[in-house]
Amino acid sequence: MHQLSREDYQNLLAFRIGLRRFQHWSHTQARAVGLTPAQHQLLLAIKGHRGQTSPAIGDLAGYLLLRPHSTAELVDRAEAAGLVERQGDSGDARLTRVRLTADGEKRLEQLAAAHLEELQRLAPVLDQLVAPSDTASADGAAP
Repeated sequence: MHQLSREDYQNLLAFRIGLRRFQHWSHTQARAVGLTPAQHQLLLAIKGHRGQTSPAIGDLAGYLLLRPHSTAELVDRAEAAGLVERQGDSGDARLTRVRLTADGEKRLEQLAAAHLEELQRLAPVLDQLVAPSDTASADGAAP
């Protein structure tokens, strides 16, 4: 690995700032449709699950980087708010699957389009941050 340049550190800082700004923006958007940021992430984890069935609590815990009992508590609160429903797994009685309600679907859809637009807006900025710098070859440093 080559010696990191000042520009490398500046790019890392710019990336971290961009992530934090996106996260702050995302949290604000979630609150605007009556969700907590954690509920927004939960709804996205359910809708984005790639499995053939609804995700189980363990799947959601993995997506959200939470412990299963913390995820179950989040699901409890989302269920009380009418955003999700629990259902037993038809093949394994030990599993509880979680699906979105119509209200959960509606709120997530409101957020998803705006988030994709924001990511498309940020993509060129992120690409520029990770593009090889011309100064590395100009100052004799290895690429």
